[in-house]
Formats: sequence, C-alpha cells, structure tokens
Amino acid sequence: MRAAIIYGSPRKKGNTAALLAPFMDELHKNGVSVDYFDVYEKEIAGCRACLGCQKDAEKVSCVISDDMQPILKSMEAADLIIIAAPVYAWSAPAPVKAVIDRAIYASCKYYGDDPHGPALFKGKRLALLTTCGYPVEKGADLYEEMMKRYCKHCGLTYVGMLAERQRNLKEAFMDETKESHAREFARALNSAEERHA
Repeated sequence: MRAAIIYGSPRKKGNTAALLAPFMDELHKNGVSVDYFDVYEKEIAGCRACLGCQKDAEKVSCVISDDMQPILKSMEAADLIIIAAPVYAWSAPAPVKAVIDRAIYASCKYYGDDPHGPALFKGKRLALLTTCGYPVEKGADLYEEMMKRYCKHCGLTYVGMLAERQRNLKEAFMDETKESHAREFARALNSAEERHA
C-alpha cells in the first residue's frame, strides 16, 4: 500500500505530531510506503478558482506553480490519503484547507465545460487523524462531516477518523491508550486496504 500523509500543524512537537508518530511507525512496520508532507513548511497558495485545471480532463493538474505540485502527484499515486491536523475553529488549519481546495479542483474535472467530467481520485481512500480541545463529538464532528462530504463529491472513500482530545494544557496529551489507538488505526487501515485489493 502507498499512503500520502498531509501533516498540517504549526507545532512540530505538538499533540498531532505525537499522535502521528506511532501511527506512522505502525504503517512502516507493516510495509506501507509513505510520502509525508508538512504543509506548514510549504508554499501553497489558495485556490484562485481560475479553472485552468479544467482544460485537461485526463490528468490531475493545477496551473499554480508552487509546492502543491508534488503533493498532488503523491495523492494521485497513493492508495490512501491521510490528513493529520488539529481542529482549528471546527475545521482544518489554513494550509490544510488550501490543500483541500486545490486538490478538489485539480482532480475533479466537472467544473469547466464538461459537467460530467471524471473524478480522477475516485476510489482512493481518505482518513483523518486529528486532535482537539473540546470533547471529540463536539470538537471534531463538523470537520469530519465536511470531509465526508468532500469525499462523496470527489468519489473518494472515507474510511474513518482517529480523534483525540486534550482537556487542558496542564495535563499531558499522550499516554499508552492514545498510542494504542494510533497503532490500531494504522493497522486497521492497512488491513482494510489488503482486503480491498
């Protein structure tokens, strides 16, 4: 299996990074090939809605020349796309949202002259790994719903979310339970891909 991980937290050693570490370790242990992108280290402009991407319905493309290009190539090659980011204001942080917006136009070819154009990421799987401050059912629910609708619109298969909470900054975030959840989530995604294949 090949996975593209979009990491979207400004904190290199924050909660999301701590949760992602055992998840990625488990993927590597199970032979998954991983492309990793820290979008806070990239130059990724917001979508301009110029529709230049719609001129070629045969390939995933975007006319903006920046660091989004290798991310799009990785997403196109991947079996599984993982967005690992904290919840900011019930949604994704700005750099992650830029990736989401750019990818939807670059891969879905029904915004231009052909309303029946192909969805080039169709059939790929997408999972979320996220952290939040509120209880998960109130902190990550709207973000998850947004991404479920995104998947449906793009023909992606939504395969689940691992969300963990830190109640306050005085308590430690990671513990054995959260690490176990991260490893179990990675194994479940890999097992599902093997069954799917």
